[in-house]
Amino acid sequence: MDNFDSGIRALAIEVLEACRARGWLAATAESCTGGLIAGALTEIAGSSDVVDRGFVTYSNEAKMEMLGVAEATLAAHGAVSEPTAREMADGALSKSRADVSVAVTGVAGPSGGSAEKPVGLVHFAASTADKTVAEHIIFEGDRGSVRHQTVLHALGMLRALAKG
Repeated sequence: MDNFDSGIRALAIEVLEACRARGWLAATAESCTGGLIAGALTEIAGSSDVVDRGFVTYSNEAKMEMLGVAEATLAAHGAVSEPTAREMADGALSKSRADVSVAVTGVAGPSGGSAEKPVGLVHFAASTADKTVAEHIIFEGDRGSVRHQTVLHALGMLRALAKG
């Protein structure tokens, strides 16, 4: 897969090693990346001792059904928002055996953007039992580039939480 470049591979290995060092399992909750983050982790041989599961929740219904994202959150803030990303990350923890999770939701493009939520906007959240961090970035480039940059950033967030 051309999306699994050396940078993604190296970060995925670091995430797996950091989780192993703590005895942690990881889960992903993905919208705009459609499973690429889980794919990056499971591309590495031996990842089954760390990766518990990945949730691909492209639709609002999937976010609610699989991760427990509140309908009120989606109605008030939309799918591409910090509150939704936070609820996705927390839901991935509560609906799995994972100790750490990462969630992404964004507008990969080329269409679907607006003045408030432009193409390239991605909201991230990463959670452990006692901490959730969230941020957003507006990436430049085409759909593939936005998704690629999103995977890199999400793996970086996972690594940071797993390393403590």
